[in-house]
Amino acid sequence: MKPDPSTQDNPVIEIKGLYKSFGENNDVLKGIDLTVKKTENLVLLGKSGSGKSVIIKCIAGLIEADKGEIKVFDTSIFDITNAKLNEIRLRIGFLFQSSALYDSMSVRENLAFPLARHSKELTEEEINLTIEKELENVGLAEAIDKMPSELSGGMRKRIGLARTLILKPEIILYDEPTTGLDSITSREISELILSIQKKNKTSSIIITHDMACAKLTGDRLLILKDGVICAEGSYDALEKGEDKWVRSFFV
Repeated sequence: MKPDPSTQDNPVIEIKGLYKSFGENNDVLKGIDLTVKKTENLVLLGKSGSGKSVIIKCIAGLIEADKGEIKVFDTSIFDITNAKLNEIRLRIGFLFQSSALYDSMSVRENLAFPLARHSKELTEEEINLTIEKELENVGLAEAIDKMPSELSGGMRKRIGLARTLILKPEIILYDEPTTGLDSITSREISELILSIQKKNKTSSIIITHDMACAKLTGDRLLILKDGVICAEGSYDALEKGEDKWVRSFFV
């Protein structure tokens, strides 16, 4: 069950006039405007290379935009110190497409790593209890002492998500959360994204090519074309719209 839209009045992310180029002839973003409302799952669609991942990397401060404005929690990330930017980053979870687990660390050690860096007040016992709780939340308590090489693709996604959640982010940026997974596992990950939204009251941007994931998780969809947003609406509205190019995503 998705949250009541009436609770989603306060934007947690605001982007205005965002531009980003790579080199002289590769203009990726050409004036992006978007908002993410509180507790909303916003899905970004677009062909490969359309700039979807560039947008969320700009939000997280992993890529520097050429021009425009990005506000996160009503704070411009372009006009603050590195210390303040790092404070905001701690409130943002980023699930990378590859899950980005440390192959030389066990699952327990992977989840302990962010806690050791950012929650130094926790005792070893408290760290272990926190890890066990997050693994239970993603249905993988039994994998706590496994190595990443022992995990399936779907398990790696779940562990990556548990590590993302362990610092209690208010915003989660999902980069292709179901890519490379079979249809059953993809649906399980999509249902987990909804469960997290409901339980933790998170706001999210979900980048995906998986239309089943988009339909299940998205409160609102945006479609990118030629560096700008060309369509916005619910899954059903866009699927039934008059624009043939937009409808091609739903075939």
